[in-house]
Amino acid sequence: MYDQPRFPRIALVPLAAGLLWFAYTAAAGLRFGDVFRLIPGALLFSAGTAQLLWPGDNRIAQFMALAGVLGTLISSVGLFFWGFGEALLLGLSSAASFVAAGAISVRQEPHLEDVPVPEPSLRLDAEVACDEALLATMTATIPIVVGDEPARVRDELIEAKALFEAQGWHEKPLAYHVTPPSLESPRIRGARVHGTDYDHLSFESEYEPHADEPGRARWLSYQANRTAHAWVVRHADPSRPWLVCIHGYQMGSPIIDLAAFRPRYLVEKLGMNIVLPVLPLHGKRKMGRRSGDGFLSGRVMDMVHAEAQAMWDIRRLISWVRAQGATRVGAYGLSLGGYTTALLASVADDLACAIPGIPATDFTRLVWRHGPPLHVARFEHIGLRREAVTEVLRVVSPLALAPKVPKQHRAIFGGSLDRLVPPDQVRDLWRHWDRPKIVWYPGAHITFGLHASVRHLIEDTLRDAGMTTA
Repeated sequence: MYDQPRFPRIALVPLAAGLLWFAYTAAAGLRFGDVFRLIPGALLFSAGTAQLLWPGDNRIAQFMALAGVLGTLISSVGLFFWGFGEALLLGLSSAASFVAAGAISVRQEPHLEDVPVPEPSLRLDAEVACDEALLATMTATIPIVVGDEPARVRDELIEAKALFEAQGWHEKPLAYHVTPPSLESPRIRGARVHGTDYDHLSFESEYEPHADEPGRARWLSYQANRTAHAWVVRHADPSRPWLVCIHGYQMGSPIIDLAAFRPRYLVEKLGMNIVLPVLPLHGKRKMGRRSGDGFLSGRVMDMVHAEAQAMWDIRRLISWVRAQGATRVGAYGLSLGGYTTALLASVADDLACAIPGIPATDFTRLVWRHGPPLHVARFEHIGLRREAVTEVLRVVSPLALAPKVPKQHRAIFGGSLDRLVPPDQVRDLWRHWDRPKIVWYPGAHITFGLHASVRHLIEDTLRDAGMTTA
């Protein structure tokens, strides 16, 4: 890794693929239906050119991978309209470009101390390319603050920093989190998805930012977010242990969440009850066009309030779970849910175990890595310093609070070539948590489910914590 020649020959793969798409499109006479073939062709050719002339920019591999996906899909449809040989050649060249994008990312990622270096393989390249394609869609569509908004973000940051220091929350971030009232009578209605019966639980959150916090009025104006939701799948014995399963960024719907956490496996095989809270600004709580819009858009105080409300809502849910007769309660989260799980392990009392999976742990580094460069540059130009963002986010940072869960019942897993959550974020949580059990699987962010070592870690941790006897 971190091996990138001045003119990498691998760039010839998407270049050739793009030229093939152009050639076949021109031969078809540019009929209206064939214009769609220009899209993957243009993306592949431009990504190949950029990689050949300006290697090292992460966005090149991202859009090369996305172009490979589009080309493969369009050529699959083309089997019914073009010649078999043409569709096959275009599809194979697009798939090769997709894998090439992953190979480029693998080779330009630096080695990190305490993170194992995986053996190169086509499978590894393909897994990494999946991350890159997803990143391309996120880069192209994530909403960002514009106009006068960056200045407001800066001013809120300055006010918050002064308030947090005056209240002592910077030194003692746990004091920032207020203990919520117990959840007594949530609304519950039955539903079914993926052949699984579940309960849709909802209740009024009642969370409010502190009285003098910047951004308080804006946060409270998000009406849909003021109602909390959760999906509940119960074992036949409700007194069995309960696992709080916390979803990732842009999730929050029962179709996606239940598919990710596999209730038949957790409930039927391992014998637990599970509750899946919907994070603030996600799912039915969204404020934008998509689930998660606004969570990582650059409004620092919205990020603070989102995680603070997540702590409030989940602790209320846990109080309800204990009222059902739960013998033990553990937490397991993915990606953004991994961040939230790690934070919960430091805020909630009496968790039996905590398993942050592929966890983000530093929002500031994520924004500076994945944010549009001009957007980030403008933030810095107007005086919105990276260090100041980190200081304000400290009150909701899992790297700033001490975990309450015993070390033997903490476990972490991460991808050694994760492109969405860079491995240094996972490693830093592992170090902060005094190096508990960890699995580094040789893969990317969204492919963790392909690795048996992850499943074994989860099962072992749950069993050792008395959550299951399976």
